[in-house]
Amino acid sequence: MATRLEMNFDGLVGPSHNYAGLAIGNVASATHAGQASAPRRAVIEGLEKMAALHALGVPQGLLPPQERPRLDVLRELGFAGADEAALLAAAAKEAPGILAAVYSASAMWSANAATISPSGDTSDGRVHISPANLQSSFHRSLEAADTARALARLFPGERFRHHAPLPATPAFGDEGAANHTYLDAPGGGLEVFVFGRASSGPTPTRFPARQTRAASEAVARRHGLAPERALFLQQRPEAIDAGVFHNDVIAVGHGRWLLWHEQAFLAEDAVARIRERFAALGGELVSWRVTSEELSVAEAVRTYLFNSQIVSTGAGPVLIAPKECEESDAARAVVERLKGEGLADARFLDVRQSMRNGGGPACLRLRVQLGEEERAAIHPGAAYTPERHAALKAWAEKHYREELKPAELADPRLPGEIRAALDELTQLLDLGGDFYRFQRA
Repeated sequence: MATRLEMNFDGLVGPSHNYAGLAIGNVASATHAGQASAPRRAVIEGLEKMAALHALGVPQGLLPPQERPRLDVLRELGFAGADEAALLAAAAKEAPGILAAVYSASAMWSANAATISPSGDTSDGRVHISPANLQSSFHRSLEAADTARALARLFPGERFRHHAPLPATPAFGDEGAANHTYLDAPGGGLEVFVFGRASSGPTPTRFPARQTRAASEAVARRHGLAPERALFLQQRPEAIDAGVFHNDVIAVGHGRWLLWHEQAFLAEDAVARIRERFAALGGELVSWRVTSEELSVAEAVRTYLFNSQIVSTGAGPVLIAPKECEESDAARAVVERLKGEGLADARFLDVRQSMRNGGGPACLRLRVQLGEEERAAIHPGAAYTPERHAALKAWAEKHYREELKPAELADPRLPGEIRAALDELTQLLDLGGDFYRFQRA
């Protein structure tokens, strides 16, 4: 197969982007709960991030937002009304938290969409795709079925093997690629699965561990990964209790580079094991360790330094970091040190609308390793181009509200506005007239 490249598929921010504070253990989400959001600014920030990666020569794609609100879920939960306005009013009065959940635009964080293994590493030579069940929180659990449908539409054909989400039970809690790092060696890839809890052993006490070892092992089995290509490590429980709800908040890897905080993993020899496994595949790991003295876990969570992306360019590895890192003396000092240790450059991007809900650059993208023929097989509308950027920006300026307050989720006009936006989006991305639930009704 031709050269395999990592392609980033960023979640397009949905029109209902709001700050309801739904995510337990997510410090930024809790901090900004109840504030007014700016959906139009959020989607444009996301588009500008895609443009920045595209300009660096990084293959870039996008994932469409999911349909919101999920009025069908409100009805399943017993809310009733003669029309949509009455249904929304009933939910807003009786259970505003449930109303916020069915409106959540959290699918924008596509790192949680799925875990994907490249064809060169799987037993049948196909790209394997496992949508995450996201069962740990109600609002995110609503995404799984639609994520599976969207990924099947965007990655069609026999080159891709689509699995169903794992059973939605606590034993198989799966949060997707946010707890999965892919390292690329000459002899193939090493997939590092990081879990928060196992059937026994230490667990966090303040916040829940969202990823289980059983889920990670199940994904590796169904993807047909050889034992030498999969490594399972536990995240440090104290880090989860400090707000590190996914591993990508405290470690990030790409190619042969691994940036990690010394409080990231429970086992002291975790990175040594990564290095050993990577070497067995012919790779030489470049390990960038950050100490608590340099950057506290609290500051790592506030700035999301480890929720940066590392991308390959002709000049070498480039760090795609949130603007908050540039504004933090400690985080900026770490980045400057890395420039003397092999990092070619760093770009600081403004994704504040996402950051205020607890999602940095890495949260916004799903990484997929694809060969040339596989890239040619993906749905053309999923590819980022400058022309598509211009069309999507005009679309967002036409349809997205400038501001959205949590109380406005009861506005009876909002569902119709969102449906109009999504209906037009399916035309812009050539997704067909049956992509969304309301289109199939």
